[in-house]
Amino acid sequence: MTGPEPESDDVLVAEGLACAFPSGRHGMAPVRDASLRVARGELVAVVGPSGSGKSTLLTLCGGLDRPDRGHVFVNGLDVAALDETARQSFLQRIVGWVFQSPGLVPLLTADENVALAMRIAGARQSEVTRMTQMALEAVGLTERANHRTDQLSRGERRRVALARALVKAPRLIIADEPTAHLDARTADDILVLLRDASRSDIAVLFTTHDEAQVGQADRILVMDEGVLSEGA
Repeated sequence: MTGPEPESDDVLVAEGLACAFPSGRHGMAPVRDASLRVARGELVAVVGPSGSGKSTLLTLCGGLDRPDRGHVFVNGLDVAALDETARQSFLQRIVGWVFQSPGLVPLLTADENVALAMRIAGARQSEVTRMTQMALEAVGLTERANHRTDQLSRGERRRVALARALVKAPRLIIADEPTAHLDARTADDILVLLRDASRSDIAVLFTTHDEAQVGQADRILVMDEGVLSEGA
């Protein structure tokens, strides 16, 4: 199946997604009907109660799971049609992920955690150093770059996770509850960084329960029992 027209600004196009049992991921709700588009430079929020399928939707859009029905195109690629080698390259270079649990290596520094993402993607050392410095500067962690991540605050670790996503210069950032368990000021700072990413022509899709953050999104999508619709 062909993707969206080349002249389109849409980075992510999902059509008629359904997924009953996402890769055996414990506690993840099904998606029954979801279609959405996210353009470059756009910040789109997905809201809905816990267990409504928001996280499952993100795993489908980001290529971590394959839908039982429907199609996902990212940067013109039919994600479900990729073989394993192509899918790994896709995950390493086109999509940047930010999870509630940052998944950092605790004994490595902030700098080393971000650089690791570049090395896994096969970047040259000169590129690794330059891009890592730029990513940490973008999230305001230059002065904390040489601190181990287990010595950083929860908000700082979330910033490292965002830097790790940004360092790959992705076309799409997917953030699943990126401000969960953060105080209001730190959560606002993380959302500002996501907004800054969108202003760099990256498409950003994120989930949140925070009504104040929803108001800062360009568009709002509502997930209810696995069905996605446009918000008010």
